[in-house]
Amino acid sequence: MNFIDTHTHLYAEEFDPDRDAVIQRAVDKGVDRLLLPAIDKSYYERMMSVAEFHKTVCFPMIGLHPTSVKANFREELNFIKETLEKSREKFHGIGEIGIDLYWDKTFVNEQALAFSDQLDLAIKFQLPIAIHTRNSFDIAIKLIRQKNNPELKGVFHCFSGSVEQAQQATSLGFMLGIGGIITYKNSGLQKVVEATSLDLIVLETDAPYLPPVPYRGQRNESAYIPLIAGRIAELKQIPLEEVAEITTQNAVTLFKLMLDAGS
Repeated sequence: MNFIDTHTHLYAEEFDPDRDAVIQRAVDKGVDRLLLPAIDKSYYERMMSVAEFHKTVCFPMIGLHPTSVKANFREELNFIKETLEKSREKFHGIGEIGIDLYWDKTFVNEQALAFSDQLDLAIKFQLPIAIHTRNSFDIAIKLIRQKNNPELKGVFHCFSGSVEQAQQATSLGFMLGIGGIITYKNSGLQKVVEATSLDLIVLETDAPYLPPVPYRGQRNESAYIPLIAGRIAELKQIPLEEVAEITTQNAVTLFKLMLDAGS
């Protein structure tokens, strides 16, 4: 039984003391492919170093995280574009991109511009996107609709919206990234999972953030993916093996991974 963690920041400083052990624990739990979403240019070398050292397990994306959108966002976007033009084959998606209205609204207009430009890059380079929408789902979905391009695919990372919002996202061909929040008693995400076909779900941790029960308050890691899958299996009243098989195939197809790990 194998799983894919479609969103983990393994190159973050939180993993510096024991990164190799964290990756090995994940592999030991059957979580043998890990997708690394980008943050900004300052983390690029760290991310690519981890991906190169663990190249049969870790697969990088490239993008500008909305909370990293500042006055120099055009410089950041140029870096992404130039990097893709040189080595598009290294990347399995454009992300983590989107809009965040929770932490700081100073650069909200720039966030929208950066998101729109990165949607264009995804279309141009035929890459899926990993979308961050914190307090911003309606704005993000509007910008996606404005592109009016059926080739635009991806995942609403760390989805925590309503059933209606989930239906809006999936009707446009997007998947939902379900993480540790599904194990939180009062998250409301249970209704979304119950109402959404497993064919439209991928698994993620967003490590080191948002660990599932019973690890809340601790550092998250990819080895906890089976706990997330287990909760989905409970809600849908299906075997864990079925969740593993379908969500893995979803991730393989979306991010254009080899079907067998290490292939």
